[in-house]
Amino acid sequence: MSATASEPAGRFRIRWSARLRLTLLYGTLFFVSGATLLAVTYLLVLQSPASKGTKITTMNASRNPAVQEISAQISYVADRQREEAQRTLLTRSGIALGVMTGVSGGLGWLVAGRVLRPVRVMTERARRISAHNLHERLAMPGPADDELKNLGDTFDGLLARLDAAFDAQRRFVANASHELRTPLTLQRTVIEVALSKPDPDVKTLRAVCERALAVGEDQERLIEALLTLASSQSGVFRTDPLDLAEVVTDVLDNLAPTRPEDVTLDVGLTAAEAEGNASLVERLVTNLVGNAQRYTPHGGWIRITTGLQDGAPTVRVVNSGPVVPREAIPSLYQPFQRLGHRSARADGHGLGLSIVAAIASAHRARIVTEQGPEGGLDITVAFPRTRAGLHGVAVP
Repeated sequence: MSATASEPAGRFRIRWSARLRLTLLYGTLFFVSGATLLAVTYLLVLQSPASKGTKITTMNASRNPAVQEISAQISYVADRQREEAQRTLLTRSGIALGVMTGVSGGLGWLVAGRVLRPVRVMTERARRISAHNLHERLAMPGPADDELKNLGDTFDGLLARLDAAFDAQRRFVANASHELRTPLTLQRTVIEVALSKPDPDVKTLRAVCERALAVGEDQERLIEALLTLASSQSGVFRTDPLDLAEVVTDVLDNLAPTRPEDVTLDVGLTAAEAEGNASLVERLVTNLVGNAQRYTPHGGWIRITTGLQDGAPTVRVVNSGPVVPREAIPSLYQPFQRLGHRSARADGHGLGLSIVAAIASAHRARIVTEQGPEGGLDITVAFPRTRAGLHGVAVP
């Protein structure tokens, strides 16, 4: 039993590398081509006119028995010479074919190594790249239409995206740590100030407790936002049919106590059936509306509509406000990113639109963000089409 178990371990196994496979391919092609050429040459020799000359001579020979005997001997010798010549030709051609096949195999091995050299270079460079040096690139030389250069450029593009993702992750961790540390520091400072007083009265202690509770609530909102961002980015959740108009209605009811009284709200809701996770889609709409309420100035307006846009269920939120530079719009969807003038009245953490982008991406929804007609933002979130959503009403 032990001998049987050890037999596979000691058996020689061929490593079918790409270089070996290419070498075998080159050798096989040469062998097939050479064998075909040899067969054609041999058939041409068999059909040569030299073999017919003796027969013609024999047919035109005299009827003298002596002459016939001599002719028969000549014909026999000629046939034997022809057969020997054919056999020699076949043998020597076969030997030459075998030798040339071996030579072509060796040349094929060298050619395959030359062809695969860029692949080895890419492999060695890729092995040196890790999370700490993602900025390095393969930078393969060659013409633009070269297949191996295109492969190297594609890998460089992947490295660039990974580098950007790792950099964004590092910034996110640093910003999250800062955002979590700030309320803790504030809470500790408030308590230390209260304890530094020799005889704090009840009013002072109550104010300290209220401030500590407010800081704790701010921490809870931040942690809840981070958890929502993580859960939406995971992409693992249950989806059900839902109506975006009903979701917006529920969100507006929930946010009614926080809505500024001097901000005009224009709502135009029509049926828009979509597929998604109800809680995440509600969070998406909540963040859109909350973001509009937070950054709309006094006397401004907010317009919210739902419906179909090119057959896709859509929710659109437009608000007035300060003009947002077009080049700064993409940064608003990065975690903890806030523009200077936008953070003046804001008490958020810069995660609202980041969560919107993550939830939209998890639902394969498309976000279109433009400058508003009177400043502010014009944000449209279009969900994938559904069979039920085809019966909605188009968004104006």
